[in-house]
This record gives sequence, structure tokens and C-alpha cells, in this order.
Amino acid sequence: MKKSLLSAVALAAMVAFSGNAWADILIGVGGPLTGPNAAFGAQLQKGAEQAVADINAAGGINGEQLKVVLGDDVSDPKQGVSVANKFVADGVKFVVGHFNSGVSIPTSEIYAENGIVQITPASTNPTYTERGLWNTFRTCGRDDQQGAVAGAFIAANFKDAKVAVIHDKTPYGQGLADETKKAMNDAGVTEALYEGINTGDKDFSALIAKMKDAGVTIVYYGGLHTEAGLIMRQMKDQGLQATLMSGDGIVSNELASIAGDAVDGTLMTFAPDPRKNPAAKELVEKFRASGFEPEAYTLYAYAAVQVIAEGAKAAGGTDTQAVAEAIKSKGPFKTAIGELGFDEKGDITRPDYVMYTWKKGEDGKYSYFENE
Repeated sequence: MKKSLLSAVALAAMVAFSGNAWADILIGVGGPLTGPNAAFGAQLQKGAEQAVADINAAGGINGEQLKVVLGDDVSDPKQGVSVANKFVADGVKFVVGHFNSGVSIPTSEIYAENGIVQITPASTNPTYTERGLWNTFRTCGRDDQQGAVAGAFIAANFKDAKVAVIHDKTPYGQGLADETKKAMNDAGVTEALYEGINTGDKDFSALIAKMKDAGVTIVYYGGLHTEAGLIMRQMKDQGLQATLMSGDGIVSNELASIAGDAVDGTLMTFAPDPRKNPAAKELVEKFRASGFEPEAYTLYAYAAVQVIAEGAKAAGGTDTQAVAEAIKSKGPFKTAIGELGFDEKGDITRPDYVMYTWKKGEDGKYSYFENE
């Protein structure tokens, strides 16, 4: 009887040990899965889920399988903090997200305190990686780099234009607008108007009237596609003949559905389109076969999971401090958006931004095309 009891206890212990040893590695994906920015949330979700599926099919990380845990922050910092705390309670070790800089910055502190590595595919505000946290990484560039490209472009192509600089008062929107303004000013161009709006605003008549009075012909907008599309449409409806320029916050084909024909000629900074990378050809076709177009940050989210996997392999395990150190010291890593290396802050070492123009494609639909 004693022998049987000991055997049962030993068996139970072995099962428990085995369960812990081979438990799934939880990867949290945080972003606006619902709300006005859900298109971007879908990009992060689809990209991360496909990467997890592909890595699991190839054997996982050091023999362990990955599992995605979703968190909907609705682009709201307070909700983002709730998501972060839930990820901690769930036992998440790595986070792909968030989308908005205003959400990634406060959540990163929670993740840092609880031993979680965070890689954002989309948050570009410099503050995110400038605070000396051990756990913050991004697969995209920064607003000071993006703003420099936009400001130089305005100075080179619209030096004598009346320029309005508009932003949505968020860390991302105002940060990008201010970096563009700085670069533009340094190149000798002074804005005719500098204004802030609120996210969620629908009526921009007063703003457009101010821009008309100031003779504005170029509008630089720091913010997301939701408000940008409405500004474009209302500028056209109210007879303001001005070109709108913005950054990576409008990289969504939803912009055209909001702005209509007013989107034609819109200028935009973003990295070279990763869908055109020959190394990503099969992956892009896989997404399209599933009915999802992997635009904007989809492949950036996929790459974030790849970086986590490569960092864990290089570290020989999933201790997050060791993985973070390996990501910084063992790269560059091959990813869906090209080879990525990281500096001590967690920024990529090959940032690149180019200019795009929105226009009709061969299919008759508006989209963004890289300038020649």
C-alpha cells in the first residue's frame, strides 16, 4: 500500500513538473482591437498570431510552444494600464505592443517592474526608449528621425509656402509635429499656424477658417488617420486648397474611405514598404490568401515575435532579463522586415523613412505609393 501511495505521489510530482517545464510561453498582444483605431490593432494581432503559428510549427522556442494572449487597450492609456496588469496576472513574459506611444510609455513601466520584455511595432515617440528601462524595444523608427525627413522635405519642396502645423495633443501626434516643426524651422521655414485638436473631434470648421485666413497651402498633421481623413474632407468641402502631409499614423487604407477623393495627393512618411521585401514574399502571399492585407504594422508585429524568439534562442532560455540582453548584443536578427539590430536603448540600428503619396492605383482605388 505504501509503495503504491509513493508511486502515485511520484507520478503526480512528475506530471506537475512536466506541466511547468513545458508550459506555453505567453506572449501578450496589446493594442486597439476595438474602437476607431481597430484597423491598427488588427495589424498587430494578425502579425503576431501568424508569427506565433509559424514559430510553433517549426518547433517553438527551445522546444516550448508560444501562446498569444490578447489585450484591448482601445488606444486609451488607462485601459492600457489595465491590460498591462492583466498580462502580469496571466503570467505573460513578452508583450508585442502597444500601438499608441501614449499607451506604450506608461505600460512599459509596469512591464519593467514585473520582468516583462516589451517590443512595440508602432510606437515612435522617443521617450519610450529614452528612460533607461531594461525592457523596452521597438521594431519601428522614432519620431525625431521621421520628423527630420518630413521637415527637410517641406523645406526643400515648399520653402515659400504658408505651412500650418497641427497635432492631436497626444505624445505621438504632438511629438511628431514638434519634431517636424523643429527640422523645418532649422531649415529656415517658419510655420504660419500652430494648433492642437482633440482626438475624437468631428467638426474642424473653425480650424479650417483659421487656415484659410492665414493663406495656408501646406498642412502638416501629427496624429492618426481618423481625424486626418475628416480634416482632408472638410478642407476640400470648405474650399481650402491645401496639401496635407502626415506620418505613419495615417498608414491605413481606411484613410481613403474617410477622406474620399480629398485623399488624392496627400504626403506621408513611413519606412520602405516591407511587403516589397523579396524575403517576405511568401509570408505576404500567406496573409493575402487568408483574406488579410498585411499593410503598415502587420509585418512589424510579425518581426517583433521573431525578435523575441531569436533573443530567447540566443539566451538559451526565456529568462526575460537574459533575453533582453541577448536582443541588444546578439543581433542583427533576420526578420520579415529585414535584418534588425538593436542599440542599448532598444531602438533599431537601421531606421529609415521615405516619402509616400496617396493616389489611385491601377485598380482605381486610393492607396499610398512610395515616391520615385
